[in-house]
Amino acid sequence: MINLPQSVLQASAIFVSIIIEAVPFVLFGCVITGFLQSFLDPAKVKQWIPKNKILAILTGMFLGFFFPSCECGIVPIVKELLKKGVPSYTAITFMLTAPIINPVVLFSTYIAFNNDSYPVFLRVLGSLVVAFIIGLWLAYRNKDTILKEEYKKGETAHSGSCCNEEVSPKEKVSLFNKISHALQHSVDEFFDTGRYLVIGALLAALMQTYLKTALLFPYASNKVTSILIMMGFAFILSLCSEADAFIGTSMKSMFGLTPVIGFLVYGPMVDIKNLMMMSHHFTRKFMLKLIGLVTVIVFIYTLLL
Repeated sequence: MINLPQSVLQASAIFVSIIIEAVPFVLFGCVITGFLQSFLDPAKVKQWIPKNKILAILTGMFLGFFFPSCECGIVPIVKELLKKGVPSYTAITFMLTAPIINPVVLFSTYIAFNNDSYPVFLRVLGSLVVAFIIGLWLAYRNKDTILKEEYKKGETAHSGSCCNEEVSPKEKVSLFNKISHALQHSVDEFFDTGRYLVIGALLAALMQTYLKTALLFPYASNKVTSILIMMGFAFILSLCSEADAFIGTSMKSMFGLTPVIGFLVYGPMVDIKNLMMMSHHFTRKFMLKLIGLVTVIVFIYTLLL
């Protein structure tokens, strides 16, 4: 029998726990993506989105409360919304806020902080501030392409699947065929996106195991460095937004409340597994700008608390 080092066993356990935690949400997101692909008419989508850009940004910001999704499964949904003609300043703001303002996350955060609503308020406010500023940037300043070319054209890596068959406008597609196409697209999307989740989870597990975070604790007394450390933890730990508040509260005594808020706002927007999935759908240039802006805004917001 081979005796593996304790660090390898620890990394394996963290990797498996991340996968078990994330897979249901990724699968849910891919199923939603499949049904959006089959049932959502681009013309109707454009009618639902307000013409006014500010109202469209606000729509995206609050859509997550009524259409909740974890950050583990939000990227495929946003990609499909963009393909259907939803403006970037609506779809991306939805991506940023949905993992935070959905009712499940709000309740878990409230419970984690011993039924204290103030941290919940700060977390929600932070996500809305970040999303609104990013929405303004997308609406009025950003000129870069968001989706990679193959997705912009409405193609996927599985271009031969039934989901991509073009149907004549006069041809009536049965409900059974639509559902069948939706499920097939969901399966393709799950395996296409899932590999990036696996890679991201592996990287997160390795960093959690081998990065000596104890060396950073002496800097916890300084507000600037403690915020940066907690944002770094959020990126490395790659926790699901429905469970991260319980980890955040465990660090509150050492770092204080405001750095923990930075941890809770930043993590659902930017972490390793999310980054890997975004890299599969979004252009590198857009991703770098988005991550940079989110990082700066979250840091300033937390610093001002």
